[in-house]
Amino acid sequence: MMNKLIVSNLAHRPVRSFISIAAIALEVTLILLIVGFSLGMLNDSRARQAGIGADVIVLPPGSSNIVGLTGAPMPVKIGEIIAKQPHVTVVSPVLIQVSTSGGHLQNLFGIDLTTFQQLRPFTFLKGGSFQGPDDILVDDVYADSDHARVGDTVNLLNHTFRIAGVVTHGQGARVFFQITTLQELAGAPQRASAFYVKADSPSNVGLVMSEIQNIRNMGSYKVYSMHEYLSMLTPENIPMLSTFFRIVIGIAVTIGFIVIFQAMYAAVMERTREIGILKSLGASKFYIVNAILRETTLLAIGGIVFGLMISFVAETAIRHRWPSVPVQIDGGWILNATVLAIVGSLLGAIYPALKAAHKDPIDALAYE
Repeated sequence: MMNKLIVSNLAHRPVRSFISIAAIALEVTLILLIVGFSLGMLNDSRARQAGIGADVIVLPPGSSNIVGLTGAPMPVKIGEIIAKQPHVTVVSPVLIQVSTSGGHLQNLFGIDLTTFQQLRPFTFLKGGSFQGPDDILVDDVYADSDHARVGDTVNLLNHTFRIAGVVTHGQGARVFFQITTLQELAGAPQRASAFYVKADSPSNVGLVMSEIQNIRNMGSYKVYSMHEYLSMLTPENIPMLSTFFRIVIGIAVTIGFIVIFQAMYAAVMERTREIGILKSLGASKFYIVNAILRETTLLAIGGIVFGLMISFVAETAIRHRWPSVPVQIDGGWILNATVLAIVGSLLGAIYPALKAAHKDPIDALAYE
């Protein structure tokens, strides 16, 4: 009987019900897409760092854990000293610059091709290696996103480059320059942002790290095993990312709370006479509160389902339109968004429910 009454109330006011459902859907979509975009970017960066094939990464003193933000304060000659250590087989200097050209926020890698390929060789899908200083390599995701082909010219860092080859994605960056070319454009001759180091054996990674840290004047440099470095690429270790998540969630829950509060408060005022009839027939305060909260829960479930549908459609559309933009909607955040939507909705309905429960049945029946 109560369920039939709840459904009838929602169907009797379709516009208000739809607005409430849409607001909760917006709350869910806002959480999933913004958090999904942030996590997607972070996890994509972590996967591409792992794909480089190094065992150890060396960063300059005081640098950020995000390699794209380290700048280029290290002399390339440091790599030559590291390469002389007993358990080191390869040292590859990389200069990293951040670019927003073409509407993409991306890391550009300036590499020494010989040593970089000794870490893990490129797999060329089309074209080949650098032929001149103005040649670049791009990965297949970049090529698909920008419809770029071998021989095309692109403008990066206010300079025109020719695409010499397309490689498989997953090895640090999406665009690769010769390190000397990027050093010249960045005004950082003979400088590197990071050194990627290969040990002679995975079991000797700890020894390699100790050898590097014991080099004269290298004690203040940041030396991590790649396993340790990748484990730090989490929201908790990225400056302000967790705070950003909390702000987004707070805004989203506030939207849901306000809309549900307004909708249920208005519904209670409009149904004052109906509530009076129920109470005169013996309905308890708990019965009234329960009915309104169940109605709110039904709206929240509808909004969650609608929000999930919008989120997955939007994720698919983004992947299709911008292949280089990673969006990751995972089960954990679906659960978080669901719980937040339900809790926020119920909180918004509590005051209207209590107000309805405490109405005097005689006054309610006399209400016009």
